[in-house]
Amino acid sequence: MNTDILLTGATFEASGNPMTSHWQDVVRINTDGALLIRDGRIVALGDAPVLKRSYPQAKVTDYSGKLICPGFVDAHAHYPQTAMIASWGKQLIDWLNSYTFPEEMRFGDPSFAKETAESYLDLVCAHGTTTVCSYTTIHPCSTDAFFAAAQSRRMAVVAGKTCMDRNAPDGLCDTALSAYDDSKALLERWHGRDRLRYAITPRFSPTSTPEQLSALGALWAEYPDCLMQTHLSEQLPEIRWVADLFPDARDYLDTYEAHGLLGARAVFGHAIHLTGRERDRIAETGAALVHCPTSNTFIGSGLMDVAGLAARSISLGLATDTGGGSSFSMLRTMAAAYEIAQLRGTALHASQLLWLATAGSAASLHLGHEIGLLQPGLVADLTILDLSSTPAIAQRSARANDIWEAVFPTIMMGDDRAVADVWIAGQPVRT
Repeated sequence: MNTDILLTGATFEASGNPMTSHWQDVVRINTDGALLIRDGRIVALGDAPVLKRSYPQAKVTDYSGKLICPGFVDAHAHYPQTAMIASWGKQLIDWLNSYTFPEEMRFGDPSFAKETAESYLDLVCAHGTTTVCSYTTIHPCSTDAFFAAAQSRRMAVVAGKTCMDRNAPDGLCDTALSAYDDSKALLERWHGRDRLRYAITPRFSPTSTPEQLSALGALWAEYPDCLMQTHLSEQLPEIRWVADLFPDARDYLDTYEAHGLLGARAVFGHAIHLTGRERDRIAETGAALVHCPTSNTFIGSGLMDVAGLAARSISLGLATDTGGGSSFSMLRTMAAAYEIAQLRGTALHASQLLWLATAGSAASLHLGHEIGLLQPGLVADLTILDLSSTPAIAQRSARANDIWEAVFPTIMMGDDRAVADVWIAGQPVRT
């Protein structure tokens, strides 16, 4: 017989998108809230006194003074770059050649891939992340390792074999045919198994020939319920390189669109330097964009126009972009998103930042029916935040005039110490 579990504390609740509506109308924190978990799912949400009376048999876990949130969703990451995070001093192309490609060469070893996948998922979980969308490497065993590690943790994840057939070391290049065949085999092995989803994954246009992009577009047409993830308009030199490699393309986005790689289940990382046509097509097709603020500043890429893209009702996610990003923490990522928005003239509210890291990212990955909200029927993936995790945060939070002022210091200064607990599929995880 399964035991009902009642969690009590402040609850972060959203009924809509605070990036496109007044946040006061669609987001709130119930300071005396509770949620009931049964069989791994949320079955009730409301006031703690009411739920305690309604479910007297439930086992109570008291999170008084803490904030119960949906688990954080990291919508763009590279788990193979775990060990090379915070590598010094390069912009995108040099950074790939100096750090990323040499590290990814190691993932042909299944034991190394397994060790890194296990380490990566432990690290992100300790920071409150319960779902991640990751690139792997060209080696099929790197994808197997990631999915197996996530499956053993009951995690909802998205991943795909990275495909490259040019402008990369020989040991990291596949072909148009092998990219198709390997991706199809991995997709059929893992997609839809437990809580796992597959994303067809060309790294980006400079490392895929038109033939490979077309092959992956054909594969996506065969399996349209999969995601397609790649990079778009991260740095200006990259965009110029793409223009040289694809002289007939209208713009960077067109290098994907021309090969069947644009649609509602497309997820594009970065998307900083978009043309007007690119914005229009992304909005028309329903593709999602993922903001990677720590990465965008760390390797000098630029400042994404989050407010302007949200005004177009474009689906937006938030991500660490490990290891181009400089932190595994979605709290640090929210803080960086706030700072970048300030530089563009917009002050994002705490509710908007939390929403981007939870419901926004879940929606960008087409997982909003399963995770991202505290809502009856959804899986109980949860992150519990201690709003006084350090002396610096505690003294600021103590002077807050309302609950949002109490939460904001944790977003701006919090790290893994602020993560009091993590629940995955209704079970607590040691953090």
